[in-house]
Amino acid sequence: MSAAEGPLVVGVDTSTQSTKALVVDAATGQVVASGQAPHTVTTGAGRESDPRQWWDALGEALRQCGDAAREAAAVSIGGQQHGLVTLDERGEPVRPALLWNDVRSAPQARRLTEELGGAKFWAERTGSVPAASFTVTKWAWLAEHEPEAVRATKAVRLPHDYLTERLTGQGTTDRGDASGTGWWASGSESYDAEILAHVGLDPALLPRVVRSGEVAGTVRDGHDLPFSKGTLVAAGTGDNAAAALGLGLRPGTPVMSLGTSGTVYAVSRHRPADPTGTVAGFADARRDWLPLACTLNCTLAVDRVATLLGLDREAVEPGTTVTLLPYLDGERTPDLPHASGLLHGLRHDTTAGQVLQAAYDGAVHSLLGALDLVLDEDADPSAPLLLIGGGARGTAWQQTVRRLSGRPVQVPEAKELVALGAAAQAAGLLTGEDPAAVARRWDTARGPVLEAVARDQETLARIAGVLSDAAPLLERSPQSR
Repeated sequence: MSAAEGPLVVGVDTSTQSTKALVVDAATGQVVASGQAPHTVTTGAGRESDPRQWWDALGEALRQCGDAAREAAAVSIGGQQHGLVTLDERGEPVRPALLWNDVRSAPQARRLTEELGGAKFWAERTGSVPAASFTVTKWAWLAEHEPEAVRATKAVRLPHDYLTERLTGQGTTDRGDASGTGWWASGSESYDAEILAHVGLDPALLPRVVRSGEVAGTVRDGHDLPFSKGTLVAAGTGDNAAAALGLGLRPGTPVMSLGTSGTVYAVSRHRPADPTGTVAGFADARRDWLPLACTLNCTLAVDRVATLLGLDREAVEPGTTVTLLPYLDGERTPDLPHASGLLHGLRHDTTAGQVLQAAYDGAVHSLLGALDLVLDEDADPSAPLLLIGGGARGTAWQQTVRRLSGRPVQVPEAKELVALGAAAQAAGLLTGEDPAAVARRWDTARGPVLEAVARDQETLARIAGVLSDAAPLLERSPQSR
C-alpha cells in the first residue's frame, strides 16, 4: 500500500448479494484497500435476508482491508434501497428483512394507491406511485400477514440505516434513502403523517433524517469492527444516490446502471412527480433530485438465460428476430409484478446465441423506454450515457446499449461506485466539501467513450409490439393462468 496524501475514509456498499468496503485516500481518491463478503438471500415465497448477516459481512470486508481500515477518520454506508428492517426493543431483528425485489406486496401497492387519493396524489405527495418494491407496501403486507411481527416492532429501518445505527447507536437516515420509502413527503421533506396514519405506522419508530454534510454520529464502544471510538460517521444513503455521488453527477447527465436490477437516472434540480409511476421521484443525497426508473430483471436474468442455454454470457449472435421479455422475477418497469419470462418468434434456424441476444435486447429495451421520462430540460442530448454496474464492462451489454440507444456510451474506469460515493460522503465530513465535488476532484467518471451508432429502430419496434400484444397475459397472476 502506498503512503496516503490525505486522511483515509471508508465507503461501504451493502448490496443485495454482498457487502463491499473501500478504504480511500480523501485527498486523491486512491483506493488503498478493499474487501468483500457475501450474504444469503432466501428465494422462497419472497426475497429476504437476515440483517445480522450484513453486519457480519461488513466486519469480514473490513478485516480484509487490514490496517488501513483502522486508520480511517470517517466512514459512510451506502445500501440497497427499500428493504424493510423491523427491530425489537433490544435492536434485534424481529424477522428477516423484506428486500426491494420481494414483490409479495404488489396487492398492497395497488390498494394503497386506490385508498389514498390515487396515483396523482402519491406522485405529488411523495414523488412516486407505490410499487411492490417500496417500503410502505412491505409494511402494509407485514401488517396484513404477520400482525404479531408488527406488534413486536419498536423501530423501522432501511438496510443502510441498520448498519449505521449499529455503528453509532443513533437511529438516522438521509433524504435520498428516505425518499424511497413511500412515507416521506418530497415537497415538505418530512415524514408524511397522513400516509403513516393510513398504514398504522407510528412516526416515533422511524429514524431521524440527517441533512447532507451533517454528522450522523460517531463510532461507539462495544463493536467488533476495526474503527476507533469517535470515528466520524456520515449519513449514508441508498445505493443509487450513492452511485450518483460516486460519479460526481451534474444535473442532466444520464446514467444506466446494469446490476441485479437495472436503473436509469439523472440528477435534476426539479422535484419530479410522475403519476404514471414509471419514474420514481427520489431525492439525491445532497439538495437535488434523482428521478429514476428501475427494472427488476437485468444482469441476473440475462445470466440465467445464458445458463439455461449452456452459453457464456458473451456468446451472443446477431440477426435475431426472436423477442425475449426476461421478466423472471415479475417486473417493475413496466409494472407487471406477476409476469414471467416470455419467448416469441422461434424458428427452426434460430440459434442459442440469437436467443441470448434477445434477452439482452429485452432487458435494455425496458430501461431505454424510461430514459426519456427521466431526463428533463437540464439534460444535454449530446452527453454520453454513463454505463455503470456489474454489466457495464461486458461487451454484449455495451454493444446492445449502443445499438438500441443510438447514443455515445461512456464506461467509467472506477469500480464500486456506490462504495466510492459513500467514501466521498465521508470525505466531505472532513473537508467541508460537497461530496459530488469530492468525487469530481477524484475524477471518478473518467473512462473510454464508445461512439454512437445508428439506433436499431426495427428491434425496438418488434419488442414493443410483442409487449403490447402479450400485455393481457403478462398482467395475469400465475395462479389465474
